[in-house]
Parts: sequence; structure tokens; C-alpha cells
Amino acid sequence: MDVLIVLFTAFIVGILISKLTQKDFKWHFNGNLAMCCMLCFTGMGHFLFTKGMAMMLPDFIPYREALVYITGVAEFIFGILLLFPAYRTTTGVIIILFFVLVLPANIYAVLHNVNLKEANYTGNGVGYLWFRVPLQVFLIGWVYIFSVRGKKNNKLLF
Repeated sequence: MDVLIVLFTAFIVGILISKLTQKDFKWHFNGNLAMCCMLCFTGMGHFLFTKGMAMMLPDFIPYREALVYITGVAEFIFGILLLFPAYRTTTGVIIILFFVLVLPANIYAVLHNVNLKEANYTGNGVGYLWFRVPLQVFLIGWVYIFSVRGKKNNKLLF
């Protein structure tokens, strides 16, 4: 839920500031800015809740904490690259692949009741998948619309 709050708050604040200062909503820029903020927010979680996030990965995966740090840094880099039009489309495709690749870790965490903030097994149960999987699909759609599809081909929405 925090992810959606960050995403929508950054998007709404961005479009309001753009409209007030530039007389234009700047939909695509603010869609990418919002995703940048969301990725930086989730990237921070990799450093604040490293142990809990490592628990989201099965035991057979080596160097789980290192992977958590690496993916956290990657999220910061991906977010920042979205702000540069020259890198936006390629970065968007990479982010979509990243979201697809991390979905199994999220499913594993739910199935094992991992509480990433507390680094224990008191997390949400299987019912949370009804939120988590659609959230992942929504985030993929967001990146596709604002980053991959781009401004030129997006006349139906904005």
C-alpha cells in the first residue's frame, strides 16, 4: 500500500506543480517522476530491511543479502534513468523485466508469511496475493504507458 501512496502522491503533486508553473500537466514526465520516486522509496527498503528482504528469497539462492543490496541500487538507478528521455524507453523495458523477475520472490514471501520489516514469519498470509499480484501488473502497466509506449504513441490516454 505504501508503494501506491508514494506513486500517486508524487504523480498528483507533480502534475499540479507542472500545471501551476508551466500551464501544462506534463503527464508523461510526471508519470516517470512518480515511478522514480516509488523506485527510490522501495530501493531504500532494501537497505533499511535487508534481513527481511533476504528472507523473501529461498534458502538455495546464494548471497541473498548481497542480492538485496544490488537490487536496491538497481532500483535507484532505474528510477533516475526514467527522468532522462534518451534512456526512458530502454529503462522502462528493463524495469518491466525486473518487475516480472521479482514477482516470484514476492509470492514466496507471502506463501512463507515473511514480514520484511520485522524480519520474521508473522507477515501477511496467502490472501495478500490478491493485492500483490494485481499491484505488480499495475506497476508494469504504469511503466509501459509512461516509459515504453511513450508520449508520441499515447494519444488515447492523455
